[in-house]
This record gives sequence, structure tokens and C-alpha cells, in this order.
Amino acid sequence: QVQLVESGGGLVQPGGSLRLSCAASRNIFSMYTMAWYRQVPGKQRELVAHITAKGVTNYADPVKGRFTISRDNAMNTVHLQMNSVKPEDTAVYYCNAQYLSGVIAYKGQGTQVTVSS
Repeated sequence: QVQLVESGGGLVQPGGSLRLSCAASRNIFSMYTMAWYRQVPGKQRELVAHITAKGVTNYADPVKGRFTISRDNAMNTVHLQMNSVKPEDTAVYYCNAQYLSGVIAYKGQGTQVTVSS
């Protein structure tokens, strides 16, 4: 079993920056794609960004050019750097480990991000 623990959420002003972290209980990055999703109450969870085992990254159109996903293999941690945030980025952000097919193997408990002045 693998535990994923997100941190770094909070309140940030529009235009500001925030860095989310997802710590895995053991090194799984060579086996899974690590992905960040977000969800707003009443809406479906949406993919924000992912990084494959080979290091290939992909971003949802609304966050391209503003968010960056990266991983620290030595620390078993995946980060999501959020820059130029907007009120519509407000959501609970979840970290998942998933297969290339998109099937989720492990998921975290989520961290709240609120963008407001």
C-alpha cells in the first residue's frame, strides 16, 4: 500500500503563487504517472497536470503556462507550482498515482486552494 499526502494549500490572492506538494510513502515514480486533479463542489474532478514515469508532462489548457509539475525522486515528492493564480483555480487539489491508462492506483486526501482577494 502507498500513502499520498498533499500539503501546501491555503489562501492566496489573485496573481499570486502557491506550491503544492505530494509526498509518497515510498518511491513509486518509476512505476506510475503522478497526476494532480482538482474538484469544485458540484462539478466533476478535472485533470490539472501529470508527469509520467519517463518524465513527460502534460497540462490542462486552463493552467498551461501558469502551472508546473515536477518531482523530486530523492524525496519521493511531486510538486505543483502554481503561478498567476486566478479565482477559478479555487478547488480541492488531489494527488494521484495512476497507470498510463488513467486508472487510479492510489490517491491522496486533497488540499484546499482558495484564490481570493
